[in-house]
Amino acid sequence: MTKKTTTGKLLTEVELELMNSIWKIKEGSVADVIETLPSDRQLAYTSVSTILRILEQKGVLKSRKEGRGHTYIPLLSKSDYEAKTVQHVVNKVFDGTPTALVKQLLSSVDLTDEDLESIKKMISDKERA
Repeated sequence: MTKKTTTGKLLTEVELELMNSIWKIKEGSVADVIETLPSDRQLAYTSVSTILRILEQKGVLKSRKEGRGHTYIPLLSKSDYEAKTVQHVVNKVFDGTPTALVKQLLSSVDLTDEDLESIKKMISDKERA
């Protein structure tokens, strides 16, 4: 079976939920991933296993056989996925205009003074680079 790449495709909501678990624990089995889910999130073992195998086929995870099961390891870093997602949102939602995204962020998200100072510092650092 050939591996697909995730180029241009964002993860589904449940795929992202499971990837967030994998990113948090660095690597793990199906049982490890289930353990990281909120207690009110009821996903069957077989469902999690199937989704992790799909993520492996997409080239987002790799697996290592351990006993009767597998340990899943991320091939795509969280920061790389975040960057890809932001690029997608800028291009598809904000017509390729990053300033429109920033304007919407500033007007629709309650930012603390600390958040604003952090953003200002990032902009200042970017200007100096």
